[in-house]
Amino acid sequence: MDEKQRHALGDAARAARLRLGLTQAEVAKKVRLKSGVYGRVERGMMVPSVPTLRRICETLGISSDVLLSLSTRAHEVTTPAPPPAAGEHPELSRIIHILQEWPPERLALLRKLLETADTHLADEG
Repeated sequence: MDEKQRHALGDAARAARLRLGLTQAEVAKKVRLKSGVYGRVERGMMVPSVPTLRRICETLGISSDVLLSLSTRAHEVTTPAPPPAAGEHPELSRIIHILQEWPPERLALLRKLLETADTHLADEG
């Protein structure tokens, strides 16, 4: 893997991690790496082994195609969420960023689920 590919892998991993709101230390722990080693992956200084690459993909919820820049959707999927607007909860900003990639039928299903949950919670309170 050349330097450009290593940096692309690191950039994709960083973007996915930030989108999830995780720290490097949290990802490293879940992937079973030392924090400094995971940091080297994100900085493009190191290529993980195949088993470690798989654990990174699973932890970050990202396909290996995207992480290895093999997918044509790599840029769309790995673009970090923009900073939240003034007064907006950071978690809401992350959710909105993820949902922007969803097709309309999936969004409609999510809306129904949220309405059902909201109704149920309102009835309890």
